[in-house]
Amino acid sequence: MTTPHSPDAAPTTRAKATAPRPIAWPVPIGVAAKRAGISARMVRHYESLGLINGVARTDSGYRQYTEADVHALHFIRRSRDLGFSMEEIAELLGLWHDRSRASSQVKRIAQQHIDDLSERIAQMQAMQRSLQTLVSCCQGNDRPDCPILDDLAAGHSDPRSMAPRKTLSNK
Repeated sequence: MTTPHSPDAAPTTRAKATAPRPIAWPVPIGVAAKRAGISARMVRHYESLGLINGVARTDSGYRQYTEADVHALHFIRRSRDLGFSMEEIAELLGLWHDRSRASSQVKRIAQQHIDDLSERIAQMQAMQRSLQTLVSCCQGNDRPDCPILDDLAAGHSDPRSMAPRKTLSNK
């Protein structure tokens, strides 16, 4: 005998999985944005930058996006997630649409981006080391003197410059 909760029981109508309905293209901006994982505001922004071209409009002026538009929006979002600039994304989109492109063109852009990221990472690591040095110099007690604030006020770019410098008067 099977009960409604036994493994052999036939699925109820509520338990049946419903297959997603095929989408009817074109779609309004809200649907396009949701499918691309971005906001409608960003869709309009990307369109204003020329990253998405030729978006159709209804007689009442509402934007209508094709499946290709949504795919391009997803491409843009993924590119932004990887930190590419809008200029780089525009170039990558152009290369993506150009089937006669050489992959070396794409690789050059990606490698330049890697080099830029490496430089920014090195700068951030230098900032981290500077801040760690400043924090280690601060007593962190109830006294008002603070080498962190002193350094910020002095405008030093290197916390090691906080150490007394040898001058003619303190040889």
